[in-house]
Amino acid sequence: MRICVIGASGKLGQYLVRHALDRGYEVVGVCRERSVGKLAAVADRITIVPGPTNDREVIRKAVAGCDGVLTVLVPWGVRQYSSGTAQAVLDHAEPGARLVFSCGWHITRDGKDRYSRRFRTALWIAAKLARLVRAVDIDDQVEACRRIFASDRRWTVVRGSDLEEGESQGLPVWSRHVGDPVLASNLTRRVDFALFMVEALTDDTLVREAPAIVGRLSPSALAHAEDGTPQAG
Repeated sequence: MRICVIGASGKLGQYLVRHALDRGYEVVGVCRERSVGKLAAVADRITIVPGPTNDREVIRKAVAGCDGVLTVLVPWGVRQYSSGTAQAVLDHAEPGARLVFSCGWHITRDGKDRYSRRFRTALWIAAKLARLVRAVDIDDQVEACRRIFASDRRWTVVRGSDLEEGESQGLPVWSRHVGDPVLASNLTRRVDFALFMVEALTDDTLVREAPAIVGRLSPSALAHAEDGTPQAG
């Protein structure tokens, strides 16, 4: 398989590249020019396309001939970075390509997710502060996902919990809706977030799904495994 990783130089992106290479995939990585150096360890094993990920020409070039596209939806700045990136991928990826996107739990597909008051308050404060300093636009990530959900492409949107570093614990557990008790621990290893995204490339049961994930060895996931409840709820 030929795979494009959009946002390859970030922490999550570098794990995506590593997992894809471990599977023997041919990898094309997209990242901003100033971040190319972060890929030095794998530069001789992948093709690097430097440029903004919301640049349609950069994306068109990078995804050409790719069987799958892994996109880290980063809501940088206030210039529609996430939605521009998502739209470019939707428009230029090969017909039939598997498209897998990353975002946070705050994205909801059908309005059935249940968020705690603490979560909603923290999100509101973070969004306001980030937009005030023109650093991040969470609303644009919501818009990006709205466009993905409306698409007839073969997409998956992986919604991540809080993240931590550490050795892999295996493929995360997932549910269709935040609020499911299996997700209560709200913690996933970043390496395993990437693992789930790469696995989604070849898992047709995840086509047009928006799984919310949690670490396999988190307390809530272990309790869930003991009671035998189905994985997806």
